[in-house]
Amino acid sequence: MVMKVISADHAVAWGVRLARTEVIPAFPITPQTLIMELLAEFINDGELDADFIPAESEHSVLSIAVGASAGGVRTFTATSSQGLAFMFEMLYAAPHIRLPIVLVNVNRSLGAAAGIWLEHNDSMAARESGWMQVYVEDNQEALDMVLQAYRIAEDQRVMLPMMVCLDGFVLSHTVERVDLPDQYDVDSFLPKFKPLHVLDTEEPRVMNPITPPDYAMEMRYQLDRVMHDSRQVIAEVDELFGEKFGRRYGGLFEEYRMERAEYALMALGTAVTTARSVVDELRERGEKVGLIKLRFMRPFPGEELLAATGQLKALGVFDRSISFNGFGPVYTETKAALHSLDIPITDHIGGLGGRDLTMDEMREIFAMLKSDAVKDPQRQVYWHGLRGPQL
Repeated sequence: MVMKVISADHAVAWGVRLARTEVIPAFPITPQTLIMELLAEFINDGELDADFIPAESEHSVLSIAVGASAGGVRTFTATSSQGLAFMFEMLYAAPHIRLPIVLVNVNRSLGAAAGIWLEHNDSMAARESGWMQVYVEDNQEALDMVLQAYRIAEDQRVMLPMMVCLDGFVLSHTVERVDLPDQYDVDSFLPKFKPLHVLDTEEPRVMNPITPPDYAMEMRYQLDRVMHDSRQVIAEVDELFGEKFGRRYGGLFEEYRMERAEYALMALGTAVTTARSVVDELRERGEKVGLIKLRFMRPFPGEELLAATGQLKALGVFDRSISFNGFGPVYTETKAALHSLDIPITDHIGGLGGRDLTMDEMREIFAMLKSDAVKDPQRQVYWHGLRGPQL
């Protein structure tokens, strides 16, 4: 094992190299470009045997990835923000023809009021596309989840594409210590890709045809069931990864100091790091507080979260995006999944447009949750760090 001090973007590139990925279509967009630049260097220097294919747009990038994966090779690409939006047509093609492409999305704001800073509204908009979707907290997890993503996605019980999401600039351009696994160990953890079906001129077949009503509904049902059942594979792979490399991430989500907790916050991405520090502060003062690090938005772990939160008196959900239905998408999913849980569940929105999420704001959130545990909350959703009054 080798230790390097690198950004999450470079950690991803190392993960792709260690996975022996074979086809990498690419188009630059901030803040993911560093991933593709380093991969191009690896290939140019003979350190990765892969085809690097520059494309004229992100739509073309994912079209190439679909074709390569359908041809039976391990495929990777990366994007951000408007780039992911430009891929949308092809995003919906990969899951139904069961192509286990791995795509890293470096989260960045999207659309009007556009910027290059952090929000989750780009990837949250893609959560209904049929891709598995995981959010990482730090640079080490970024590398490790590329390896896990291939192992999960290429499992014959799954065979779905996976989107690995990491916070733009907070991780993509910030360096941390990252342990690079040994290539021999990665090879033993991640076997060679074995596709379900391959486009082959010797055995002609049709993939992704126009599907009449006689069959389309059954295809949707099958995809829904595969997504649901992938939860078991995710848990198994996290356990196998821990045995091999000594790092476990909890699978679908991680519970942090949830023992005897009476109130807790659920968050994803780098917000979890800030929340951990505040939870430790409060625990040292004797507060019965906990934290849930949500990792997977797809499959969404509703049943598992219900079991993990059953003892709580109040639960908060942190969102770094907004659905413009009054709530954030993580809250909406959580509220639906935990509808039978008779406790106050509140939404806490912050850090939009790249605005800093401060320790004081996180302390404010936990103070509200402590109050919610003993009396009804004043409202369902709170915006933190907002300039001006909340209407």
